[in-house]
Amino acid sequence: MEPFYLIVIGVVVLVFLFMAIINRYRRCPSDKILVIYGNRGNSKSAKCVHGGGAFVWPIIEDYAYLSLTPIGIDANLTNALSRQNIRVDVPCRFTVGISTEPESMLAAAERLLGQTPQQIQELARDILFGQLRLVIATMSIEELNSDRDKFLEAITANVEVELKKIGLRLINVNVTDIKDESGYIEALGQEAAAKAINEAKVRVAEQERNGEIGKAEAVRETRIRTAEANAEAVKGENEAKIAIANSDAVRREREAEAQRKAVAAEKVANAQALEEAYAAEQKAENARADRERASQQANVIVAQEIEKKRLVIAAEAEAEQKRVNAKGEADAIFAKMEAEAKGLFQILTKQAEGYDKMIQAAGGDATKAYTLLLLEKLPDLVKTQVEAIKGINIDKVTVWDNGGGAGDGKTSTANFLAGLMKSVPPLSELFDQAGMALPEYLAKKKEEKPEAPSEAEE
Repeated sequence: MEPFYLIVIGVVVLVFLFMAIINRYRRCPSDKILVIYGNRGNSKSAKCVHGGGAFVWPIIEDYAYLSLTPIGIDANLTNALSRQNIRVDVPCRFTVGISTEPESMLAAAERLLGQTPQQIQELARDILFGQLRLVIATMSIEELNSDRDKFLEAITANVEVELKKIGLRLINVNVTDIKDESGYIEALGQEAAAKAINEAKVRVAEQERNGEIGKAEAVRETRIRTAEANAEAVKGENEAKIAIANSDAVRREREAEAQRKAVAAEKVANAQALEEAYAAEQKAENARADRERASQQANVIVAQEIEKKRLVIAAEAEAEQKRVNAKGEADAIFAKMEAEAKGLFQILTKQAEGYDKMIQAAGGDATKAYTLLLLEKLPDLVKTQVEAIKGINIDKVTVWDNGGGAGDGKTSTANFLAGLMKSVPPLSELFDQAGMALPEYLAKKKEEKPEAPSEAEE
């Protein structure tokens, strides 16, 4: 049993180690950097993983996460000296975040791991303020106010280098209105506005002058052109009237010729139309006759053919119905006769079996068995005798008896009743006819009386 226990313990240990190894595998989310630190076998102080996973050895290694969430920093710089020694206020808002470049991730792991977002924000703000003052000191007020692209490029170039040292990168810079305490920028704005207004006024005056000159020239040109146009109009009117008269003459001539041709063409067209109409009517009548003929054929012949098919189908259906009914009746009669035959066969079989058992009970004597069977039917025989006179309905019996009697001393009425009773066969006669004798306990035979001696013997 000891080897078995050792095997079980070994399996448990292996399972425990396997589960421990699985639990030490760490996956890095997309918005974080996984930093593995501890006993590193190379010159790097930590291993940084982004968007994947890595195994963290227990005891000798540990891990932490750096967030890639952007950080917004307000850097409202005041009293910064420009290249002209004019103090200006430059309100800016920077957006920074931890870079995912390998060198920057390692720098962030070395300098930002374990710090809160507020601490990282304060550290970045100090770097931004210093670089922002440096950039403003290299630029004039005019450049700061007018060339914003150059200003932003200078900020980006200087700030990114310093932020990269601690593992951060610049995401966005937003510079609002720049102000100075001496009012120089405002004066520049007023100067530019006044200059723009004066230039606009000069351009307006020049345009008004050009407009008046153009107006006068337009009036002169209009009067000249109007006179020329009037002269040309009168000349044109006269020429137009001549052309109209010539045109009217030509028009009337052509209208007469066209009228003549139109009348002739109309008569020819009417004749052709009548001819085509007559031909069309003839074709229509022929078509109508054909349609009537086809309609009559369709109404008579087709109807008779349909009636013929209907009668044939009805006759076939009736014949099929009769065949089905005859077959059904024959099957029913056969089934009934077969059932009756089977029932009769069963009855006769059971009767034969009963008779056989009855003979066996009578010791093998068929006569005794027959007697027993007859005795069993004796109540039915008696009932039959009673039923013979039971149905006689004697409403009234009228007897005219003169008191006379027969030779045996009985009256005629007594003889009538005795004859009526004798009409029912007695049991003894029934048994005699069947070749049997009543048992002695049912009836005893009368002793035969000795015959009277004949006269010869006397």
